[in-house]
Amino acid sequence: MVQIGFKTNKGVVRKNNEDACFVIPGSDVYMVADGVGGNNSGEVASRTAVVQIAGFVNDNDIRENTTPDQIFGYLAEAIGTANGAIYDLGKDQPQYRGMATTIVVAYLFRGEGYIGNVGDSRAYLFRQGELSRVTKDHTYVNELIDKGVITEDEAESHQQKNVITKALGAEPAVSPDFYKLPLHSGDVLILCTDGLYGEVGEERMLEVLKEKKSMNDTCADLVDLANQAGGRDNITVVCVGI
Repeated sequence: MVQIGFKTNKGVVRKNNEDACFVIPGSDVYMVADGVGGNNSGEVASRTAVVQIAGFVNDNDIRENTTPDQIFGYLAEAIGTANGAIYDLGKDQPQYRGMATTIVVAYLFRGEGYIGNVGDSRAYLFRQGELSRVTKDHTYVNELIDKGVITEDEAESHQQKNVITKALGAEPAVSPDFYKLPLHSGDVLILCTDGLYGEVGEERMLEVLKEKKSMNDTCADLVDLANQAGGRDNITVVCVGI
């Protein structure tokens, strides 16, 4: 059994919300997207992503895939379908040219979490009072960190910290990163956009999670914290309690 909470908010500064989330409890699939692009097309990109993936899950029974290879192949196909739809929209309709979106998708199956991501929306795992990041950001500063050019602390204030290097819809094809982790009773899996972790930080997120409220209340508290800290971006969070 899982308990699910989710919340999305445009934040304090932005005029509209270009984030999107979608939960499919019957299939144990959960996702968060953060759109980019001018003229509100980021909103179109993020919503296209989650609707396309949800449609793929609806049309193709994910439970028929039982090995990690099969599951990751399934998720890659679902994400690829969304990528193609966004890319084609941007190519065919001038008002959507250049739009793209991040995506992080989680699927729970037989005590394991299977996660795919593109961009800088993240998955975290809260377990026994500790918070760990599952996914790796596809960003310019993360490449600099990997190469030893800058430290993680320096990345926080880097002028180009919001530049993503991979997104859905930016190219005709995309290669997500995939992660598999065991899930135990009492764990909480968190999916979120950078509007949360960029404002709140992992230590403050941990304080909220330690309160062990319902998943909906946890999501609401995290969004409130991000807005209190400035709310400079849209904020979206999905929490799945095991």
